[in-house]
Amino acid sequence: MRVAIYARVSTDDKGQDPENQLRQLRAWCASAGHQVIREYVDHASGGKGAEKRPEFAAMLADAHRRQFDLVLCWALDRLSREGMVPTVLHLQRLASYGVGFHSYTEPMLSTDNEMVRDIVLAVMASLAKIERQKISERTRAGMERVRQHGSKSGKAIGRPSISDRTRTRIVEMLAAGTGIRATARAVGTGNETVHRIAREMRMAAVG
Repeated sequence: MRVAIYARVSTDDKGQDPENQLRQLRAWCASAGHQVIREYVDHASGGKGAEKRPEFAAMLADAHRRQFDLVLCWALDRLSREGMVPTVLHLQRLASYGVGFHSYTEPMLSTDNEMVRDIVLAVMASLAKIERQKISERTRAGMERVRQHGSKSGKAIGRPSISDRTRTRIVEMLAAGTGIRATARAVGTGNETVHRIAREMRMAAVG
């Protein structure tokens, strides 16, 4: 089987070394008699999409061209930490290309076995739907609390330079559990702005 190895280390943790992942992934391929076509390594947060992870984007493009049969990762969160919905979409995209996914440390989440692939994707898709619904509910509740808090205090929420769309995106990401720095990077604003909106959300929730 032709295998593409994808490894990712976060830029926030200087102590990480992709070689720690790659060494064991290569050994797994060798023991199984698989051919490693290419190794793709990103130094980036897993919360970023393909546009921010060049090697991930290259891997998807090569998968579309069927240059390999399987994508091998150390764990599912090495492939993506964008949330359940985007992760399932990535796996479905690979499956549509006829490319399987194998998690070295979580074989139960792998899709390279045709007998269990549809089951795994169906279960994950169901979980993604639940997550999407919960995020939507938390976002609506969070926005309403922030609006009510802003009305009571007589203060505008956020800086004037931030659009309603950006503010909504910040609340949505915070409600989904995304960190301050990751949220700020994703929307292109400062950490303090996100901190301030997070404080407003907390105050609105208890007040």
